[in-house]
Amino acid sequence: MKYFSFLIRFVILPLFVMRLLVWRDRKNSIQPPTALQNWDEDTVLFAHVAVAVGYTTLWDNYLVANKVWSYDPDLVTGITIGYVPIEEYSFFVLQTLLTGTWAQFLAARMPIDNSPYRTTHPAFRATTTAAVGLVWALSARRLIQDRKNYLHLILTWALPPIMIQTALGGDILWRHRKLILASILPATAYLGATDSLAIESGTWTINPENITGLNAISKHLPFEELLFFFLTNVLLVFGVTLVQAKESENRLPEMLKPYYTRFKQKILDNRL
Repeated sequence: MKYFSFLIRFVILPLFVMRLLVWRDRKNSIQPPTALQNWDEDTVLFAHVAVAVGYTTLWDNYLVANKVWSYDPDLVTGITIGYVPIEEYSFFVLQTLLTGTWAQFLAARMPIDNSPYRTTHPAFRATTTAAVGLVWALSARRLIQDRKNYLHLILTWALPPIMIQTALGGDILWRHRKLILASILPATAYLGATDSLAIESGTWTINPENITGLNAISKHLPFEELLFFFLTNVLLVFGVTLVQAKESENRLPEMLKPYYTRFKQKILDNRL
Protein backbone atom coordinates (compact mmCIF):
# COMPACT_ATOMS: atom_id res chain seq x y z
CA MET A 1 0.00 0.00 0.00
CA LYS A 2 1.47 3.31 -1.07
CA TYR A 3 1.80 5.94 1.64
CA PHE A 4 -0.53 8.42 -0.09
CA SER A 5 -3.07 5.63 -0.60
CA PHE A 6 -2.93 5.00 3.14
CA LEU A 7 -3.49 8.70 3.84
CA ILE A 8 -6.46 8.93 1.47
CA ARG A 9 -8.21 5.82 2.80
CA PHE A 10 -7.59 6.09 6.50
CA VAL A 11 -7.03 9.78 7.26
CA ILE A 12 -8.36 12.08 4.53
CA LEU A 13 -11.72 10.34 4.04
CA PRO A 14 -12.60 10.19 7.76
CA LEU A 15 -11.35 13.76 8.15
CA PHE A 16 -13.67 14.86 5.34
CA VAL A 17 -16.62 13.21 7.09
CA MET A 18 -15.72 14.77 10.44
CA ARG A 19 -15.37 18.23 8.89
CA LEU A 20 -18.83 17.85 7.33
CA LEU A 21 -20.28 16.93 10.72
CA VAL A 22 -18.65 19.94 12.39
CA TRP A 23 -19.85 22.20 9.56
CA ARG A 24 -23.38 20.89 10.06
CA ASP A 25 -23.15 21.55 13.78
CA ARG A 26 -22.11 25.15 13.21
CA LYS A 27 -24.88 25.64 10.68
CA ASN A 28 -27.36 24.38 13.31
CA SER A 29 -25.74 26.54 16.06
CA ILE A 30 -24.44 23.49 17.92
CA GLN A 31 -21.22 24.65 19.55
CA PRO A 32 -19.02 24.10 22.60
CA PRO A 33 -20.08 25.71 25.89
CA THR A 34 -18.78 29.16 26.78
CA ALA A 35 -16.01 27.67 28.96
CA LEU A 36 -14.31 26.45 25.75
CA GLN A 37 -15.01 29.32 23.36
CA ASN A 38 -12.02 31.51 24.05
CA TRP A 39 -10.74 31.36 20.46
CA ASP A 40 -12.16 30.54 17.06
CA GLU A 41 -11.94 26.76 16.70
CA ASP A 42 -10.38 26.70 13.24
CA THR A 43 -7.75 29.27 14.23
CA VAL A 44 -6.76 27.08 17.17
CA LEU A 45 -6.67 23.96 15.03
CA PHE A 46 -4.47 25.40 12.28
CA ALA A 47 -2.15 26.96 14.85
CA HIS A 48 -1.63 23.49 16.29
CA VAL A 49 -0.90 22.17 12.80
CA ALA A 50 1.94 24.68 12.52
CA VAL A 51 3.26 23.72 15.96
CA ALA A 52 3.02 20.00 15.18
CA VAL A 53 4.99 20.31 11.95
CA GLY A 54 7.60 22.59 13.53
CA TYR A 55 8.11 20.49 16.65
CA THR A 56 8.11 17.09 14.92
CA THR A 57 10.28 17.79 11.86
CA LEU A 58 13.75 17.62 13.40
CA TRP A 59 12.83 14.67 15.64
CA ASP A 60 11.39 12.69 12.76
CA ASN A 61 14.41 13.43 10.57
CA TYR A 62 16.66 12.12 13.35
CA LEU A 63 14.68 8.87 13.50
CA VAL A 64 14.82 8.28 9.75
CA ALA A 65 18.48 9.30 9.47
CA ASN A 66 19.36 6.79 12.19
CA LYS A 67 17.13 4.08 10.68
CA VAL A 68 14.88 3.81 13.71
CA TRP A 69 12.18 3.54 11.07
CA SER A 70 12.27 3.49 7.28
CA TYR A 71 10.01 3.60 4.22
CA ASP A 72 9.73 1.32 1.21
CA PRO A 73 11.08 3.51 -1.63
CA ASP A 74 8.59 1.92 -4.03
CA LEU A 75 5.65 3.06 -1.88
CA VAL A 76 6.53 6.75 -1.51
CA THR A 77 6.93 9.48 -4.11
CA GLY A 78 10.64 9.96 -3.44
CA ILE A 79 10.12 13.65 -2.65
CA THR A 80 11.83 14.34 0.67
CA ILE A 81 12.56 17.26 2.95
CA GLY A 82 15.70 16.31 4.75
CA TYR A 83 15.50 12.54 5.28
CA VAL A 84 11.71 12.38 5.53
CA PRO A 85 9.30 11.79 2.61
CA ILE A 86 6.69 14.43 1.89
CA GLU A 87 3.97 11.93 2.82
CA GLU A 88 5.17 11.95 6.42
CA TYR A 89 4.86 15.73 6.66
CA SER A 90 1.35 15.37 5.26
CA PHE A 91 0.60 12.93 8.06
CA PHE A 92 1.70 15.47 10.71
CA VAL A 93 -0.89 17.87 9.34
CA LEU A 94 -3.66 15.35 8.80
CA GLN A 95 -3.39 13.65 12.20
CA THR A 96 -3.62 17.04 13.89
CA LEU A 97 -6.70 17.97 11.87
CA LEU A 98 -8.36 14.59 12.37
CA THR A 99 -7.94 14.36 16.14
CA GLY A 100 -8.61 18.08 16.57
CA THR A 101 -11.83 17.89 14.55
CA TRP A 102 -12.95 14.85 16.55
CA ALA A 103 -12.35 16.82 19.76
CA GLN A 104 -14.36 19.77 18.36
CA PHE A 105 -17.22 17.45 17.48
CA LEU A 106 -17.29 16.00 21.00
CA ALA A 107 -16.95 19.38 22.74
CA ALA A 108 -20.27 20.48 21.22
CA ARG A 109 -22.02 17.45 22.67
CA MET A 110 -20.50 16.48 26.00
CA PRO A 111 -21.49 18.20 29.27
CA ILE A 112 -18.85 20.77 30.25
CA ASP A 113 -18.35 22.39 33.66
CA ASN A 114 -19.01 26.11 33.14
CA SER A 115 -18.72 27.12 36.80
CA PRO A 116 -16.17 29.84 37.76
CA TYR A 117 -12.70 28.83 38.92
CA ARG A 118 -12.34 29.43 42.65
CA THR A 119 -8.68 28.36 42.90
CA THR A 120 -5.85 27.56 40.51
CA HIS A 121 -4.80 24.42 42.47
CA PRO A 122 -1.04 25.10 42.34
CA ALA A 123 -0.18 21.99 44.37
CA PHE A 124 -2.03 19.71 41.96
CA ARG A 125 -0.39 21.35 38.97
CA ALA A 126 3.08 21.09 40.53
CA THR A 127 2.63 17.45 41.56
CA THR A 128 1.37 16.41 38.13
CA THR A 129 4.20 18.24 36.38
CA ALA A 130 6.78 16.72 38.73
CA ALA A 131 5.49 13.21 38.02
CA VAL A 132 5.74 13.76 34.25
CA GLY A 133 9.16 15.34 34.75
CA LEU A 134 10.42 12.29 36.63
CA VAL A 135 9.45 10.00 33.74
CA TRP A 136 11.16 12.40 31.33
CA ALA A 137 14.37 12.46 33.39
CA LEU A 138 14.53 8.66 33.54
CA SER A 139 13.94 8.38 29.80
CA ALA A 140 16.50 11.06 28.98
CA ARG A 141 19.07 9.21 31.07
CA ARG A 142 18.36 5.96 29.25
CA LEU A 143 18.46 7.74 25.90
CA ILE A 144 22.00 8.93 26.58
CA GLN A 145 23.00 5.26 26.86
CA ASP A 146 21.10 4.20 23.73
CA ARG A 147 20.42 7.07 21.34
CA LYS A 148 18.36 4.95 18.95
CA ASN A 149 15.93 3.54 21.51
CA TYR A 150 12.50 4.35 20.08
CA LEU A 151 10.67 4.26 23.43
CA HIS A 152 12.98 6.78 25.08
CA LEU A 153 13.16 8.91 21.95
CA ILE A 154 9.37 9.24 22.09
CA LEU A 155 9.21 10.02 25.82
CA THR A 156 12.14 12.45 25.80
CA TRP A 157 10.61 14.33 22.86
CA ALA A 158 6.94 14.37 23.88
CA LEU A 159 7.01 14.95 27.64
CA PRO A 160 8.59 18.46 27.90
CA PRO A 161 5.65 20.25 26.22
CA ILE A 162 3.22 18.13 28.25
CA MET A 163 5.00 19.38 31.40
CA ILE A 164 4.41 22.95 30.25
CA GLN A 165 0.74 22.16 29.69
CA THR A 166 0.24 20.58 33.11
CA ALA A 167 2.18 23.35 34.85
CA LEU A 168 -0.03 25.99 33.25
CA GLY A 169 -3.37 24.26 33.53
CA GLY A 170 -3.31 20.78 35.02
CA ASP A 171 -6.47 21.63 36.95
CA ILE A 172 -8.15 22.93 33.78
CA LEU A 173 -7.34 19.67 32.04
CA TRP A 174 -8.65 17.68 35.00
CA ARG A 175 -11.91 19.61 34.95
CA HIS A 176 -12.42 18.63 31.31
CA ARG A 177 -11.05 15.10 31.73
CA LYS A 178 -14.13 13.34 30.30
CA LEU A 179 -13.92 15.32 27.07
CA ILE A 180 -10.14 14.83 26.93
CA LEU A 181 -10.31 11.06 27.41
CA ALA A 182 -13.16 10.73 24.90
CA SER A 183 -11.04 12.67 22.41
CA ILE A 184 -7.73 10.91 22.97
CA LEU A 185 -8.55 7.24 23.45
CA PRO A 186 -10.69 6.51 20.34
CA ALA A 187 -8.35 8.58 18.13
CA THR A 188 -5.33 6.67 19.47
CA ALA A 189 -6.98 3.29 18.98
CA TYR A 190 -8.02 4.17 15.43
CA LEU A 191 -4.62 5.51 14.39
CA GLY A 192 -2.88 2.55 16.01
CA ALA A 193 -5.09 0.07 14.16
CA THR A 194 -4.54 1.76 10.80
CA ASP A 195 -0.80 2.06 11.47
CA SER A 196 -0.76 -1.69 12.06
CA LEU A 197 -2.21 -2.21 8.57
CA ALA A 198 0.44 0.06 7.05
CA ILE A 199 3.25 -1.82 8.79
CA GLU A 200 1.76 -5.16 7.72
CA SER A 201 1.61 -3.99 4.10
CA GLY A 202 5.22 -2.75 4.24
CA THR A 203 4.47 0.95 3.79
CA TRP A 204 6.95 1.66 6.57
CA THR A 205 9.07 -0.47 8.87
CA ILE A 206 10.14 -0.11 12.50
CA ASN A 207 13.68 -1.36 13.18
CA PRO A 208 13.29 -4.32 15.61
CA GLU A 209 16.69 -3.54 17.13
CA ASN A 210 15.37 -0.26 18.58
CA ILE A 211 12.12 -1.39 20.20
CA THR A 212 11.12 -3.50 23.21
CA GLY A 213 9.44 -6.23 21.15
CA LEU A 214 6.10 -5.72 22.89
CA ASN A 215 3.08 -5.41 20.60
CA ALA A 216 -0.24 -3.60 20.95
CA ILE A 217 -3.57 -4.07 19.13
CA SER A 218 -1.99 -6.59 16.74
CA LYS A 219 1.23 -8.50 16.21
CA HIS A 220 2.25 -5.92 13.59
CA LEU A 221 2.03 -2.85 15.86
CA PRO A 222 4.95 -2.23 18.25
CA PHE A 223 3.97 -0.84 21.64
CA GLU A 224 6.09 2.23 20.90
CA GLU A 225 3.95 3.13 17.89
CA LEU A 226 0.76 3.10 19.95
CA LEU A 227 2.53 5.19 22.61
CA PHE A 228 3.55 7.67 19.91
CA PHE A 229 -0.05 8.15 18.80
CA PHE A 230 -1.24 8.39 22.39
CA LEU A 231 1.26 11.08 23.35
CA THR A 232 0.83 13.12 20.16
CA ASN A 233 -2.93 13.07 20.72
CA VAL A 234 -2.37 14.09 24.35
CA LEU A 235 -0.25 17.02 23.18
CA LEU A 236 -2.90 18.11 20.71
CA VAL A 237 -6.00 17.69 22.89
CA PHE A 238 -4.32 19.22 25.95
CA GLY A 239 -3.19 22.15 23.82
CA VAL A 240 -6.56 22.76 22.19
CA THR A 241 -8.36 22.51 25.54
CA LEU A 242 -6.02 24.96 27.25
CA VAL A 243 -6.12 27.50 24.43
CA GLN A 244 -9.90 27.32 24.24
CA ALA A 245 -10.34 27.67 28.01
CA LYS A 246 -10.80 31.30 29.07
CA GLU A 247 -9.20 30.53 32.42
CA SER A 248 -5.84 29.87 30.73
CA GLU A 249 -5.44 33.57 29.94
CA ASN A 250 -5.41 34.33 33.66
CA ARG A 251 -2.36 32.09 34.11
CA LEU A 252 -0.15 34.06 31.73
CA PRO A 253 2.72 36.07 33.30
CA GLU A 254 1.70 39.71 33.74
CA MET A 255 4.47 40.92 31.43
CA LEU A 256 3.07 38.81 28.56
CA LYS A 257 -0.60 39.72 28.93
CA PRO A 258 -0.48 43.04 26.99
CA TYR A 259 1.27 41.36 24.03
CA TYR A 260 -1.19 38.47 24.13
CA THR A 261 -4.18 40.81 24.22
CA ARG A 262 -2.91 42.81 21.23
CA PHE A 263 -2.16 39.64 19.28
CA LYS A 264 -5.59 38.22 19.97
CA GLN A 265 -7.30 41.43 18.95
CA LYS A 266 -5.30 41.55 15.74
CA ILE A 267 -6.41 38.01 14.87
CA LEU A 268 -10.03 38.91 15.58
CA ASP A 269 -9.80 42.08 13.47
CA ASN A 270 -8.35 40.14 10.54
CA ARG A 271 -11.14 37.59 10.72
CA LEU A 272 -13.73 40.37 10.70
